[in-house]
Amino acid sequence: MPNPNPPKDFAHPIEAEFARLLDYYQIPWRYEPVTFPLKINAEGAILEALTPDFYLPPFDLYVELTTRLQSTLTSKHRKIRQLGQLYPDVDLRLLNRRQMTSLLYKYGLHGKLPHLIGDPNN
Repeated sequence: MPNPNPPKDFAHPIEAEFARLLDYYQIPWRYEPVTFPLKINAEGAILEALTPDFYLPPFDLYVELTTRLQSTLTSKHRKIRQLGQLYPDVDLRLLNRRQMTSLLYKYGLHGKLPHLIGDPNN
């Protein structure tokens, strides 16, 4: 069943393509439904947070997509580790550039690679 309230704009084209795959396989999803605070100051203001790209309710699973090169992911990996420590019941999976490229090849979308993967430093 397609998402009943699909977002008009995704932050990155790969997110739109991932949503299309989920819709095709009738996997319900939500786009950026929750932000997890990771660091809060004394006044209660959020200083650092992580907002996973997708939530898949049937699997109680959050998915974060990235097209950045592995060498530039230090900050993202740190945030994911921190999320795991602060929210141990949250299941979050990171799909990196290599995994996203494999996914696009698997589903015959390799012709869209330059558009979807884009600049690896962004």
